[in-house]
Amino acid sequence: MENKIEDEITRQDFMSFFRDNEKLNLLNVDDRIEVFSTILLGSSDFKKKLFDEIFSDYCVTHLEIIEVDRS
Repeated sequence: MENKIEDEITRQDFMSFFRDNEKLNLLNVDDRIEVFSTILLGSSDFKKKLFDEIFSDYCVTHLEIIEVDRS
C-alpha cells in the first residue's frame, strides 16, 4: 500500500532530499533510474557538456558523446 502525501512537497523540500546523502540512500536502484531518466524537460536539456560532466562525475570512461550539427 502506498503512503499518501498529506502536505505538498515544496521545491526546497525536494532539493533538500536530493542533497542529503542519508535520505538519498533510501532510494533503490530502480527509483534512482526512474528519477534520472524522467527529470529533464526535453531535448533542449541534452547537451554534450551535460553528458561530459555526468560521465566525469561517475568516472565513465568507456563511453563518449559526439556532438553533430544537424543544421
